[in-house]
Amino acid sequence: PCLAPLVDDAPPGDKWVHEIKWDGYRLVAFVDEGKVRIQTRNGHDWTSRFPSIAEAIGDLEVGSAILDGEAVVEDENGHSSFSRLQEALSNGGDARQAIFYAFDLLYRDGEDLRSLPLGERKARLAELVPPSARGALRLSEHMEVDGRAMLRHACQLGMEGIISKRRDLPYRSGRSGD
Repeated sequence: PCLAPLVDDAPPGDKWVHEIKWDGYRLVAFVDEGKVRIQTRNGHDWTSRFPSIAEAIGDLEVGSAILDGEAVVEDENGHSSFSRLQEALSNGGDARQAIFYAFDLLYRDGEDLRSLPLGERKARLAELVPPSARGALRLSEHMEVDGRAMLRHACQLGMEGIISKRRDLPYRSGRSGD
């Protein structure tokens, strides 16, 4: 997957969009004719560890797709809690209460979308997982605001932080400043 470097401040300018940084496990979900495989960023198959997410992704109205996102367990305030996720998965268990926040769509029905700009991939993802979606599969929405202000607000709300992404660039695997 595409990975972000850790920096102290959000980049300025309107070429960036900003999302909430979820405190969970980075996963890539593959769906093919209703059959779902959920894979960690290191290539481990964790489908059985996230049965509710697998079911929700399998219900998508799509023949095949690859979604990039984060599995989280939320606390009573709606914040992602890594410790609660780890607790749910401890001793080989599964995280039925986990939510998959999809933030990118890499492939859909025979079309490799990675060369498209992020803005277009996000629009196609929103067609598949609408912003109103609730349950085990949700859209990780981006905001077109000043990144520094968003980071301040995220910190004030006790969130993990933000992820800033260039709206005009393709998907590139590995760690970069995109």
